[in-house]
Amino acid sequence: MEFIPQKISDYSNLFSEKESDLLQKISRETHLKMINPRMLSGHIQGRFLSMISKMIKPMNIIEVGTFTGYSTLCLAEGLKKNGKIHTIDINEEYAEFAKKYFIMSDYKKKINQYVGDATKIIPKIKYNFQLAFIDADKTNYSKYYDLIFKKLDINGYIIADNVLWSGKVTENRKDKETNSIHNFNNIVMNDNRIENILLPIRDGLMICRKIKN
Repeated sequence: MEFIPQKISDYSNLFSEKESDLLQKISRETHLKMINPRMLSGHIQGRFLSMISKMIKPMNIIEVGTFTGYSTLCLAEGLKKNGKIHTIDINEEYAEFAKKYFIMSDYKKKINQYVGDATKIIPKIKYNFQLAFIDADKTNYSKYYDLIFKKLDINGYIIADNVLWSGKVTENRKDKETNSIHNFNNIVMNDNRIENILLPIRDGLMICRKIKN
């Protein structure tokens, strides 16, 4: 869900850096072949993720929720010369879809792809991270946050997607996913080890900067 009028969204797209041809191909095929194409980060959010990554210049990025690989490639744009992005998805179909595009990209040697339960995979990755992107099953956001935080460098960043959850977080929270997102937002807001801001970009992005262990 987006919270701004379509005309404003179109104007923002018009005056933002264009997607690469490969990203456009991913977007088109995702919308043609996937049941939930709205899970794709899309142009504006993708350029935002790319910009953040380029500002931080991380050596290692962790991404929970590969989907079709769009956000992975956007984040990879800011990696240091020998940097890596470690991207995880539990869905084998998504992983195979993304893999073919990773091979076509300039970042194929910078992407480590994992298929399985992220709560089990994250602790096994033998690197610290400078940037993390969480965009997976909402009920486990708090678990992913805790696991990543342990491996996040001081001044590292965690970005979590869908934290406004189509506006449901402002209403009576009856379903499990909405409750989980609201609880995650509360955990972040009350964590004195970080600085944070919630931005109403698309379905809401929570950005956290680690300031102490």
